[in-house]
Amino acid sequence: MSRIVRRGGAVPLERLLPSLKAARARGRRIVFTNGVFDLLHVGHARYLAAARATGDLLVVGLNSDASVRRIKGPKRPIVPEAERAEMLMSLRSVDHVVVFGDDTPERLIRAIRPDVLVKGADWAPGKIVGADAVKAAGGRVVRVRLARGRSTTALVGRIASRYTR
Repeated sequence: MSRIVRRGGAVPLERLLPSLKAARARGRRIVFTNGVFDLLHVGHARYLAAARATGDLLVVGLNSDASVRRIKGPKRPIVPEAERAEMLMSLRSVDHVVVFGDDTPERLIRAIRPDVLVKGADWAPGKIVGADAVKAAGGRVVRVRLARGRSTTALVGRIASRYTR
């Protein structure tokens, strides 16, 4: 089950959906993006700010610890999901964080029905999960350029090289 983390804690996704519907009825554009966001860094902050700039309310799908282990291997995540969610919520650009346990955010995207789906420019347009559903509902997909040389993998590599000498 997915849950939403917002200022004040986690609530079931089903409790957020009516407020998103109300926001949309007031003309607010709902933006969705997702990721692991392990070891939050400036590349993440810039990416999320760019995502937020495409609409009025940013919902971030955050892979649960279990899904991260399935996708990235047993050594990840480095930071537990509750802490990753808290760090994301500390950013001005982020309105809600949804922790999800699936390997992809497909079901979450279909439930939220964002007006804008944002992914990094490193994703090929045909490989963006949920893009078809968003477009079919009249929304759009935006690919955001990533900060060069800024990634969790690169950060972990720098840390490891400095502390294994």
